[in-house]
Amino acid sequence: MENSSGALDEALQRLHATGPEFEGWLSNHAPMAVEVLYWAARHAVLPDHRHHPADRSADEALASVPAVERTGGIRQRFARIEDLPAWPARDVAAPEEARERMRELVGAATRRYAFRAHGAPVMLVHAATAPNAVLRTLPALPRSLWRPSLRAAWAASAAVTAAYASGEAVQDAPAGASRTPQDVFARAAAHGDAHVLKFADTALDVADGPALASVLRAVELIGPDA
Repeated sequence: MENSSGALDEALQRLHATGPEFEGWLSNHAPMAVEVLYWAARHAVLPDHRHHPADRSADEALASVPAVERTGGIRQRFARIEDLPAWPARDVAAPEEARERMRELVGAATRRYAFRAHGAPVMLVHAATAPNAVLRTLPALPRSLWRPSLRAAWAASAAVTAAYASGEAVQDAPAGASRTPQDVFARAAAHGDAHVLKFADTALDVADGPALASVLRAVELIGPDA
């Protein structure tokens, strides 16, 4: 059974060590601290992951997550999850590889938002921001926890995808490639919703056109009082 509480507990204990300035980076960790607390408070034991013979990209793995009945709150939906795909399909060999795979997961979840979030735009933010919250704490964690942190990040992202992602993808997305990151974040700031802001913060870490397009989609879909 997947139990992610250990890595999250360690992340919470050490989060203060990563900001507001850590290893030369200036950042505001308040939204990501809240994100880690959110998932720690909603800790659940998820089913054993299925094992697949060949490795896949994070995007392909998220696409293979089976949906559950879309009624009730997050605890009720998580309780319906019977299995989740394994990702990565093989054990990562080193802490650095765990960090790179987590970056891949954050990017995939962020880009998918533009096409799959229309049914639950607030909750689908967490498919990207939850693993990014863990990713940002890695420099302050013992390297021995980086690989279990990847498992925890995948479990959170996959579970949210199972519970909330729309089965039918929309065919169009806002034109993120024609916008600068500064412009997109300004749009998010003007919108003002906390979910839009922390999603925009995550998308700036990904920093490509599809990720920025997902922020513009969040601005469209999430109401100001969400």
